[in-house]
Amino acid sequence: MHPATRQRLRLSGGTELSFITAGEASRPAVLLLHGFPNAARMFLEVMPELTQAAYVIAPDLPGFGESDVLPAPSFPAFGRAIAELLDRLSVGPRYVYLHDFGAPVGFHIAMQAPEKVLGLIIQNANAHRSGFGPGWAGTLAYWSDPSPENAAAATAHLSFEGIRDQYIAGVPPEVAARIPAERWEEDWRVMCLPGRMETQRALVADYANHTARFDAIAEFLARRQPPALMLWGRHDAFFDLAETLSWMQALPRMEAHIFDAGHLLLETHAAEAAPLMLDFIGHTGREANR
Repeated sequence: MHPATRQRLRLSGGTELSFITAGEASRPAVLLLHGFPNAARMFLEVMPELTQAAYVIAPDLPGFGESDVLPAPSFPAFGRAIAELLDRLSVGPRYVYLHDFGAPVGFHIAMQAPEKVLGLIIQNANAHRSGFGPGWAGTLAYWSDPSPENAAAATAHLSFEGIRDQYIAGVPPEVAARIPAERWEEDWRVMCLPGRMETQRALVADYANHTARFDAIAEFLARRQPPALMLWGRHDAFFDLAETLSWMQALPRMEAHIFDAGHLLLETHAAEAAPLMLDFIGHTGREANR
């Protein structure tokens, strides 16, 4: 196993991106994309095991973790930033881990260079309308009518309590008890830094553009049928469990695992997820080399 190393890269636009790498660069890459409100640190428990078969890259998305904010944050802008990172690291074939806000970023990268996608690892990531449960009513209303009242409802989660809920909302108490409060306290500390809250508000608005691309994503998945592994926390308070069926219908050969976990699966089930990811990388790699 290879230790993880944190690095910084100054992008062509001038902002700096912080990222963690581990493993041998000669191996197939695994791009680990976190969601809201996390950073690359959410992958630290799975990275050592993955280095047995892969070169692992986990960036802090712009405005998250230790990465700078972008002057005009959006998911396509994030995709361009991560694509530049991959180019600068000379990363070729890659697996893409999709989670939450990382999904629109990952699809931007995958659809720009589909020939380089070895597989998708899908962890509580939304790409279908079925993922929108009752909790999305305020956000959907905001996208239709961005009034101040609807904007306030759609961004009500941008608070300390809202950050905490990303970890424990809907999660059985005995499972939630395994997540240290320091995790959401750190996320809230970062969100209170200059420019971070503005980034989050911009992404809430721009997620509407991600949903507008669902048909294009569906066409991509239908045409390419990439190998896929699903790891899903069934107690997700934000993405409806029906989303798992939509994924399985889109990718009927997908390997799927549903866990007794919440939206942030790796906070409680990293030990179970890591060997499944390693096995997926191993057997898809063998099939690709036949």
